[in-house]
Amino acid sequence: MDLELTGKTAIVTGGSRGIGKAVARELAREGVAVAIVARGPEAVQTTASELESETGGRILAISVDTGSDESVRNMVEEAASQLGRIDILVNCAATPGGTAPPPKLAQITDEDFFSDTNVKVMGYLRCIREVAPHMIRAGGGRIINISGLAARQTGTMIGSMRNVSVVAMTKNVADELGPHGISAIVVHPSMTFTERGPELVARRAAADGVSEEEARKRLYQGNLLGRVMEARDIANVVTFLASPKAAAVNGDVVVAGGGVPRAIYY
Repeated sequence: MDLELTGKTAIVTGGSRGIGKAVARELAREGVAVAIVARGPEAVQTTASELESETGGRILAISVDTGSDESVRNMVEEAASQLGRIDILVNCAATPGGTAPPPKLAQITDEDFFSDTNVKVMGYLRCIREVAPHMIRAGGGRIINISGLAARQTGTMIGSMRNVSVVAMTKNVADELGPHGISAIVVHPSMTFTERGPELVARRAAADGVSEEEARKRLYQGNLLGRVMEARDIANVVTFLASPKAAAVNGDVVVAGGGVPRAIYY
């Protein structure tokens, strides 16, 4: 299938690793010129060089702190200047999770909440706010916000609150920008195996006193398919949603986790 993405441009936040890096790779393979943006200048430059060599596409590296209005404003201006326009925004920058058990109610501090949501919720909003005028002038665009299944289950209070907020924000954005030809969509990945996977597996194995094989199953295979979801699995879904072929999908949530047992959503 031709996704009609050749010649398009994109910004991918959190693009130096994990799902963001995988998304940038798949977009570039489809002929999209991609600006990958992340906080660490060395990491983002290294990733850009790697993906450019791997895909033969045009990959820009821009350092940004999505927790800062000024940093995001400067990033979008630079990306638009170098790319010429912005057709696609994929918001994937977030505070890494999974390295420790989520805090219980009595352990949650104001700083825990505000630092996390400033990056994932307000950070997403900052990027959308700065990109929107460019898309409006161009007559359309696609915005994909990576959230997570904590929006639909308990166990990580801050994670649930921030991910639900991303969904509510996305729907509001879709309603407001839809008349300008701009779509906004949420993707909920499940626990996804990325570059950090081996470290997380080792930590879980040590904490639970089990083998790394068993720890891997507990972390990553709680879906109906019974297999690990990898970053490329999520990236393939995002790449389709970023394309004109997915025009019918807007203002809604797409779950990319291999199937959640028992729950019914309608």
